[in-house]
Amino acid sequence: MSVFKTITRESIRPFAVLSGAVVTLGLVDRGSGNFLSVATAFSVLQLFSTLGLVSLALGLSLVVRGFDLSVAGMLSLAGCVAVLTGATHPWLGLAAGLALGLAAGTLQGLVMTGLRIPPLGVTLGGLLTFQGLSYVLTEGQTIAYPNYDLALILTEPIMGFLSYRSLITLGVFLIVALVMSHTRLGRDVVATGSDPEASRIAGVHTDRILIGVFALSGFLTALAGVLLSYSLAAASPVALSDVLVPAAAAAILGGVSLGGGKGKPLGIAAGVLTLCILRSGLNAIGASPFVHEFATGGVLLVVAILDAPELARRLTSWRLRASER
Repeated sequence: MSVFKTITRESIRPFAVLSGAVVTLGLVDRGSGNFLSVATAFSVLQLFSTLGLVSLALGLSLVVRGFDLSVAGMLSLAGCVAVLTGATHPWLGLAAGLALGLAAGTLQGLVMTGLRIPPLGVTLGGLLTFQGLSYVLTEGQTIAYPNYDLALILTEPIMGFLSYRSLITLGVFLIVALVMSHTRLGRDVVATGSDPEASRIAGVHTDRILIGVFALSGFLTALAGVLLSYSLAAASPVALSDVLVPAAAAAILGGVSLGGGKGKPLGIAAGVLTLCILRSGLNAIGASPFVHEFATGGVLLVVAILDAPELARRLTSWRLRASER
């Protein structure tokens, strides 16, 4: 039972699930080199670059008892803005996309705290608004980005399995993890999600924390959208609209609680890597596309069971009853 308790600990579980996915796919591959290869590792990290920052943004909003639905709209909108404004000067497009994400996230946070509207309703409005703006800016069409040299630089392999886009994503995760683990700000974020009223009484500026988290969520999502659109040399108002479900799944796999107050950036990173390894690994070993959905659903079900309240106590009780018979 001590092993079970270790695996189900929130700080260990995301990495245990990640390790289990790697070992299982490695055994299925049976040493053929299709899964355990540099090409698969590069594919995993490219997917991680696409999904990671969005999952981090969504996960942080869940920590403070929010659910930032608007990430799906901001991912496309920021990419479209960057492509339209950064054709000649990429840094200008990057700045425009990031400023838009930061401003939109801040505005949503101000509406939540000022009008006392639940985050779900505000961010749903943000999602629809951002998607509508993307259609207006692009007239519903995919727009090309003419700077192909930048696209090649962002996606060019480094050491075989990394790219500049994946390095930026990993760096952002590391910075946010250090802030959450070693600063008062990080502790206040967790406290706000754990018990907002008690945190407010203890002197935590919970409204400021909420605004700051949603501002960061918009910023991170915008960064993901800009990097992805630059690397693809194109932007579309609809191509990225299905990111919300995998981002939420990755955050849950990473130990984020839907009830707030739980979740760490490195755990979210492990959850994202698990989904990316399942997708790339199953493709590498030639599994049918539907197998990926079954595998992902199965992993999420196992995590949900492990996260069930008082599960360990119940298992202990059953074991004691069995031993008495």
